Amino acid sequence: MSLEFRFAVASDLHIALPHTIWDNPYRFHLVEVSLPALELIFQHLAQLDLDFLLLPGDLTQHGELENHAWLQQRLAQLPFPVYVVPGNHDIPVLKADEKTIGWADFPSFYQKFGYDNPKQLYYTCEVLPGVRLIGLNSNNFNEQGDQIGRLDNLQLEWLKTVLETAKEELILVMIHHNVVEHLPGQSQHKMGRRYMLENASQLLEILRPKVQLVFTGHLHVQDIAENQGIYDITTGSLVSYPHPYRILHFRSDDLGRKWLQIESHKISSLPEWPDLPNFSREWMGDRSQQFMLRLLTEPPLSLPLETAHELAPSLRYFWADIAAGDGMFDYPNFPPKVRRYFQNFSATGIDRTPAMIDNYATLLL
Repeated sequence: MSLEFRFAVASDLHIALPHTIWDNPYRFHLVEVSLPALELIFQHLAQLDLDFLLLPGDLTQHGELENHAWLQQRLAQLPFPVYVVPGNHDIPVLKADEKTIGWADFPSFYQKFGYDNPKQLYYTCEVLPGVRLIGLNSNNFNEQGDQIGRLDNLQLEWLKTVLETAKEELILVMIHHNVVEHLPGQSQHKMGRRYMLENASQLLEILRPKVQLVFTGHLHVQDIAENQGIYDITTGSLVSYPHPYRILHFRSDDLGRKWLQIESHKISSLPEWPDLPNFSREWMGDRSQQFMLRLLTEPPLSLPLETAHELAPSLRYFWADIAAGDGMFDYPNFPPKVRRYFQNFSATGIDRTPAMIDNYATLLL
């Protein structure tokens, strides 16, 4: 039986009503555009014959009660189904306080958007005939009360049962934290591993061989990565350069062949930001110094601080260009070891072969 449908992905919305925004000089994401940016993509998506929309976490800026309430009311007005999972920003505390919802409160806000059990932070549902979605919660707290990205054993056992009984032709998984590395050495690097699911290898083993498509967020970059037949399609933040979202077209034929066509769209203008890409790229560049100094002085480069200060200005737009996807990186004036390190971040870097196309691709599954 052939199967065909179209859906969209928008990630890390960081919705913030104006009075809930607070400034941080190191904040890369431009939460000030969250509401108009969301309305603009909703206008676009409403013109399409979409079957559903996926939102893989960080729906709100800091889990504010007001922002969750506003968003769930806005999502209910859309002409297509929407499915969500929580991000680390959505449930930053275990127990609710005067401003922020608690870890266990999330499902009650989104019962129309996947959650059928208000006491469980993960779910599964048949979104279309022959298509099952599994929404996972990757946000947990350790014994010290620190937030971590990990699936607990109860959720893993539930997932095994769901996969054992699932009969659908296609199973999609949505989770906030990355399950496949999108950056060289991401799972081992001090700055990169916090974006990875701690027990990603365990999850991947459970997903094989029934699941090939996983949709993530958190990292704020456009990237498609693959691990032994499982594709992790991560989508950049709607409030960070280049302000992307994706539209995807799946089709299969009677011979069992399956294709997923991926196209990316980017917001180029908003009423108060007529040249949004340039503004937000400079915004990130202005805040890049401390980030790049850490990258240069921590392992594996471990450069002296004096050397890092000399190189950092050349890397002003490095993270913005990583976020855009399909980047090419070469700094000929850098020391050979440092030059090779940054070359590895290129779409055709020696650690990323064969090269993936991050914004436009057709995957043969």
